[in-house]
Amino acid sequence: MTGDAFRALYEELRGASPRAPDDRRGTLGHLTPERVVAAAREVRSGRTVSLAAPIETLPGPDNPDPAQHRMIAPAAGETAARETAAGGTADAGLRFARDRFAMNVHGDADSHLDALCHVVFDGELYNGVPASSVTSRGARALSVEVVRDGIVGRGVLLDVPRLRGVPWLEPGEHVTEADLTAAEAAQGVRVGPGDLLFVRVGHRPRREERGAWNAARARAGLHPTAVRFLAERQVAALGSDGNNDTAPSAVAGVGFPVHVLAVHAMGLPLMDYLQFEELTRACAREGRWSFLSVVAPLRLPSATGSPVNPIAVL
Repeated sequence: MTGDAFRALYEELRGASPRAPDDRRGTLGHLTPERVVAAAREVRSGRTVSLAAPIETLPGPDNPDPAQHRMIAPAAGETAARETAAGGTADAGLRFARDRFAMNVHGDADSHLDALCHVVFDGELYNGVPASSVTSRGARALSVEVVRDGIVGRGVLLDVPRLRGVPWLEPGEHVTEADLTAAEAAQGVRVGPGDLLFVRVGHRPRREERGAWNAARARAGLHPTAVRFLAERQVAALGSDGNNDTAPSAVAGVGFPVHVLAVHAMGLPLMDYLQFEELTRACAREGRWSFLSVVAPLRLPSATGSPVNPIAVL
C-alpha cells in the first residue's frame, strides 16, 4: 500500500464518524446503555472464559524484557516467629505471603489494552490532542483512565484460520475485509454497532507448537483496508491474539498502520496478544460466536495502557 493511499484511507476513517472537539472516548461512544443491556442477553450457559494469556516472566525472542515477579515474603529462612502482624505485634500463628510485580505494558507477548494516548501521529494524539500532553510523568489526556468503568458489550469472535482451513495464519499474512465478511457468513454471526470484535489469527497456537520468534519482525494481522469494516460496523473495541498489525508493515514508512487508523484516526481501543483457544472451542461446542464480554483494565490514571484479562460470558 502506498503512502498516499494510506493517507487517503486515514482521512476517510478520520472523517467517518462525527465527533465533538472535546471527545475523549472515541468509538466507546457506540456502547450505549441499551446496547450493554442487549449484550447481557447473550448469556445463556453462564460459562466464563478468560481471553488473556498468562503473563510471562522468562525472556524470549518476542519478550526480551519480561515481567518481573518477586516474592517479598516469606523470605528465605523466614520463620513464623519473626513475622510481624499488621497490628505491630508478633504472632506465631499469623503470616502474610507478599509479592511484587512489574512489567512493560506494551510488547509482543503479554495481553494488554492500548489507551487512546498510545499512538502519536503527525504530532498529535486522537482528535487533535497535542502530543505534548504525554510526558515522562504520564498522559494528561486519553489515558487508560478513560475506561476506568470497564468496557462491557457484545463480543464477537471471528476465526480467520478456521475460515481458511488452517491452524493459524503464517507471519506476514494479512486478514482482509473480505476475510471478515466471509468469517461472519461461515459462523452465522454479524458484527454490529457497539460490538467488541475479536479477530483470531492463531498466533498463540503457532507460538506454542513452533516456539517463540521475533514477532516484531514477522506476524499475522489485519490489512489496513480491513479497518474500513470496523468503521462501517461501528465497532467499539478490537482485540486479537496477535498485535492487530501485520509485520512487515503493508505501508511504506508507517510501521503500525492499523494502530494509526484504529487508535489515532477513529479513537478505537485495541487489545493485543490475547488468547482465544479456549473461547474458540467453547463457541464451536455451543454453535454460536457471540457472547457478553467484560474488559476491566487496571485504574492507572496516567498510563498509556494496561494489562488486561477480558472475560467472555457465554
